[in-house]
Amino acid sequence: MELRANVPDGPIEQKWEKHRFDLKLVNPANKRKYDVIVVGSGLAGASAAATLGELGYNVRCFCFQDSPRRAHSIAAQGGINAAKNYQNDGDSVFRLFYDTVKGGDFRSREANVYRLAEISVNIIDQCVAQGVPFAREYGGLLANRSFGGAQVSRTFYARGQTGQQLLLGAYQALARQIAAGTVAMYPRTEMLDVVVIDGRARGIVVRDLVTGKVSSHVAHAVVLATGGYANVYHLSTNAKGCNVTATWRAYRRGAAFANPCFTQIHPTCIPHSGEYQSKLTLMSESLRNDGRIWVPKRAGDTRAPGEIPEGERDYYLERLYPSFGNLAPRDISSRRAKEMVDAGHGVGPLQNGVYLDFRDPIARLGRGEIAERYGNLFEMYERITGENPYDVPMRIYPAPHYVMGGLWVDYNLMSTVPGLFVVGEANFSDHGANRLGASALMQGLGDGYFVLPYTIGDYLARQRFDAVDDRHAACRDTEREADAKVNRLLGAKGSRTVDAFHRELGVLLREKCGMARNAAGLEEALRVIPEIRERFWREVRVTGSGAELNQELEKAGRVADFLEFGELMCEDALQREESCGGHFREEYQTPDGEARRDDERFAYVAAWEYAGDGNAPRLHKEPLAFEAVHLATRSYK
Repeated sequence: MELRANVPDGPIEQKWEKHRFDLKLVNPANKRKYDVIVVGSGLAGASAAATLGELGYNVRCFCFQDSPRRAHSIAAQGGINAAKNYQNDGDSVFRLFYDTVKGGDFRSREANVYRLAEISVNIIDQCVAQGVPFAREYGGLLANRSFGGAQVSRTFYARGQTGQQLLLGAYQALARQIAAGTVAMYPRTEMLDVVVIDGRARGIVVRDLVTGKVSSHVAHAVVLATGGYANVYHLSTNAKGCNVTATWRAYRRGAAFANPCFTQIHPTCIPHSGEYQSKLTLMSESLRNDGRIWVPKRAGDTRAPGEIPEGERDYYLERLYPSFGNLAPRDISSRRAKEMVDAGHGVGPLQNGVYLDFRDPIARLGRGEIAERYGNLFEMYERITGENPYDVPMRIYPAPHYVMGGLWVDYNLMSTVPGLFVVGEANFSDHGANRLGASALMQGLGDGYFVLPYTIGDYLARQRFDAVDDRHAACRDTEREADAKVNRLLGAKGSRTVDAFHRELGVLLREKCGMARNAAGLEEALRVIPEIRERFWREVRVTGSGAELNQELEKAGRVADFLEFGELMCEDALQREESCGGHFREEYQTPDGEARRDDERFAYVAAWEYAGDGNAPRLHKEPLAFEAVHLATRSYK
């Protein structure tokens, strides 16, 4: 396997513009001759499918939800970044680029990040034209607020429902193309494998989740927009359906998996409240614009928050990071919260949270202004906890939320399997070792609306394709393999539930490969995961049949993949003997507890190649070169 990033030459400000000119084009009449499969219908998938359909390609879009509108992008709350500089506060394309590279702890590909910052301004124009109801100031201009890791206000938002509103914009564009006949939509359909013919991705194998039928679909190119794998931890802020299956099956077909250990723990989530829980709830990072985070100075203090005087409160982020305060990046804010709880300063019934307090902003701005900014988030918090955040501080604690790792892609968003493109959270390309808040929506829409439509055309224009259909031998073989796995799951006659194994894996990974990792813990996880996997296939029980709607079977297939993927995640974390961003190795930290990078040894993308069952994966390295910015120790103090 050879990693060719295909980054164009020239000054970084000109790379994308020049590259777009150099890309080959497909003329409008010929576009109708090409079929493209898009897997996933969130922001990245819906925007890609809609745009490719608008251009004239024949598109088939698949999602396992009953409607594209139920994609997990709908859960994003806080906002989307763009370098519009409407606030005239010093923002620019270069500053957004630099903040993103720095926020990712200098572990992202520089050229990709600059392109993302460059097209961010186009994304906002596109969404406004679609009617996305962004918040506006009194005079009618679009409003902005701040997010972590930035000292400017560049985040556009729609209260705490930004992801939902952006997805509705992309969905209406998608629905228009469905009505026009350029996009065929396949809901309730799960991708089980990639069909590779003559070394190129030529289709997918799917299972109809209603009837259980396994079938093949062929095309000239395949686009994966299937999101992230944070549910490997069992408890996360992700929807329960989010999984690693599509990207993992692509990995097994030859697509390199990059930086799988780079996972993000979000600092503002409702704390875990019992073993019965199946997921956690995000509270938007936007709340940190006004809310102040604190814990009691005295360990073990169980007084109600209103009884703790100001002098006995530790606003620890403001104390440790005076320049950024409560808007320190997510990885730093999460680790500091964990340190406070581990040291006995936790609050709440289980003493497993910290306070996010709105007393001061309510006194300064008034309850009405705070309600206008965060009202739906406050309502959601009260429904879940029974506590009114207007009267008492919120209790928050970090939780698995996003992943920076994903399938390796080049500058054109193509994986190591020719013809297999990967967009949005499913790829690794833009966020390095830590994603800044409000950048996920930016990347998903940027990839789908403004990057992929150019680069996929270049691929198609340069290829000569043999005619294939779903009766091709490769399709039949791949279908048989998918059927065999389904039958193996149904044939296991154990007594334990799928959820029991998922919970066991999640607990192990949260402890050994979560907010903090060390060699001993990772080596233990690498020893235990194969044992859990072996017991899973022997002891699991999947009820029902494969010829019906069977959610236990769906879960079982996804957990089986998590049990394989978790091992690669720990392998990646063990070999990276440094701390950077969300990857915090306890052996590699500064005296004041900050991450200590090792740029001489680890300034690279770790891309893993599948080497067959029972064989260790092969590590390939893409060196990271920085020309527009200089490697520096991150500091938010």
